[in-house]
Amino acid sequence: MRTIVRLLSVAAIISFCPELSIRPASAIQPRTAFPPAMDAYLTNTARLTAAERGDLAAGKGVTKLLDADPNIEIAVFGAVWIAATPSEYVKKLTDIETFERGGPVRTTKKISDPPVAADFGTLELPDGDIKGLRNCKIGDCDLKLGAEGINAARALDWEKPTAAADANALVRRLALALVTAYHDGGDDRLGVYRDKDRPTFVAKEFRSMVDALPAFGAAIPDFKQYLLEYPRTRLPNATDIFYWQLAQFGVKPTIRITHLVIQQQPDRTIVASKLLYASHYFWTALGVRVLLADPSRGNGFWLMTVSRCRSDGLSGFSGKFVRGRARGEAQKGVLALLTQTKAALEKS
Repeated sequence: MRTIVRLLSVAAIISFCPELSIRPASAIQPRTAFPPAMDAYLTNTARLTAAERGDLAAGKGVTKLLDADPNIEIAVFGAVWIAATPSEYVKKLTDIETFERGGPVRTTKKISDPPVAADFGTLELPDGDIKGLRNCKIGDCDLKLGAEGINAARALDWEKPTAAADANALVRRLALALVTAYHDGGDDRLGVYRDKDRPTFVAKEFRSMVDALPAFGAAIPDFKQYLLEYPRTRLPNATDIFYWQLAQFGVKPTIRITHLVIQQQPDRTIVASKLLYASHYFWTALGVRVLLADPSRGNGFWLMTVSRCRSDGLSGFSGKFVRGRARGEAQKGVLALLTQTKAALEKS
């Protein structure tokens, strides 16, 4: 039974690591040449085969698993050509409450800058999480929380008729405190999960993922520095968006808080999705998208994405049975998102 639950939980891992789309091959004249920076990435990092490069040149979406520690991380590359402008993509993305809704996403709520309590006024724990929170203790908790959150939950009077409302009020306060702390102090203020026997340092996990991102042209090093040193450093032409979501992943609805960074440059646009918190499954996650013009191909842009997520559920004896399936399904999930994004942009 435990293995079955972990198989279901892996659906959550698969569902989170997203980013992007496809077009009928007949609509594009195949070309095997790519912009130099993209070509270097396809060759040295994604390591596409000749057939995969041919599919990409012919207008098909392509995904590829990237090197990662199979015990903790799934990493997927995806790319496709989209006959639209990067500004159209950015316009849709900045309306995040519309862009990320439907399907498994129940709620998406943009957070103010700076954050205010009202941003989390509609955040409510699913019933199962309220029951789980009641039994939380350090080293054994159904929700991903730090010691302060676990101790605060244990201090609630769970016999009161208002216990559920009190639990929701606590979670709203914790969410506001987390985003405010990160907004003011960056990664150093991210949490330390104490839901398992061993503490998980979110900032440490995130740094190792960012360090593993290969440079994609001259712009990426500055972008990587910004992701690691926000808010102490600045990134030219960048927009920051914070939002929280309630989404149905795996067997448990999950609350997520994300920092979205969009940098628009004349020759490319870079987007990063940085997971600051997830109530289940994830230690952290990072999605990086590069929108790259290619005048030799015509109007449009290459959309390339790298999605990396770290999670429980992939290690140990039972993890051996789910890793292969999880990695394969993660590729399918990225391809589906590529398809949806391409279809939406080209239709508009």
